Amino acid sequence: MVFLNPAEGVKGVSNFVKCFVSLKQNHVFRRLYNKGKHGVTPTLAIYCKGNGRSYNRLGLTVGTKVGKAVCRNRVRRRLREIYRLHAGELKTGYDLVIVARVRAAHVSYWELERAFLQMADKLGLRQKDLP
Repeated sequence: MVFLNPAEGVKGVSNFVKCFVSLKQNHVFRRLYNKGKHGVTPTLAIYCKGNGRSYNRLGLTVGTKVGKAVCRNRVRRRLREIYRLHAGELKTGYDLVIVARVRAAHVSYWELERAFLQMADKLGLRQKDLP
């Protein structure tokens, strides 16, 4: 999944969305698990490591313990939306893996968002000087 500049060629839209790419390769996930910084809350865990690029890459992991397919997909959609809304606040050049824990299926969107922002602050992923 690649989000480049969607404002290009669209009338009335002037916001620039930072681009990010989905992580798909197993070795990249393993590298983040083993060598990346991490933060944990009861609902999710975030692993991050610099990637030397000018954009972020995002990986989502929602295991079968979280629930059946409908429940896992709901959690995945929520996490993707949380990341999309806050991508402008995050520093660029990082690989991120967000691991949903079992409690993520039973909490509201707002609690997931609060946990994400709390971990982003702890890991130093959020920019300090936002306009």
